Amino acid sequence: MKLSVVTKITNLGLLLASLTFSAAALSANDASIKGDLRMNIQQSMTDFIEHQTINEHLYVYDAVKGKLLQLKLEELHSGIVKKGDFYVSCADFIDQNGNKVDIDFMVRKANNSLITTQALVHSIDGIKRKYHLEKL
Repeated sequence: MKLSVVTKITNLGLLLASLTFSAAALSANDASIKGDLRMNIQQSMTDFIEHQTINEHLYVYDAVKGKLLQLKLEELHSGIVKKGDFYVSCADFIDQNGNKVDIDFMVRKANNSLITTQALVHSIDGIKRKYHLEKL
């Protein structure tokens, strides 16, 4: 059975899109970070969020928009990557205007523990912010 040119192009487009999204998903997680280290990084982030949350909201300054975001946690992501001396993972929040905000958390080793040091706005409604953790 012969496939039409349109079907072939559509199938090729779907294949390329799936490979692109798969590669992006894989790049957001370093599989070598596992076991207790992974669990402790996630716990550090969870502790940071819990300690910084007031009345169910995490407050993060958005330097690009010049305003304070009032965020409600939706989901903590499982992916973790290493950027310089930091481990980075993220979580999804909803801001005071109903926008989906992806926050990156920077976690660093300190003596025998892991400490989350900072929260950065990574994207708002899927539009990524440019910042250069890769240069750390």
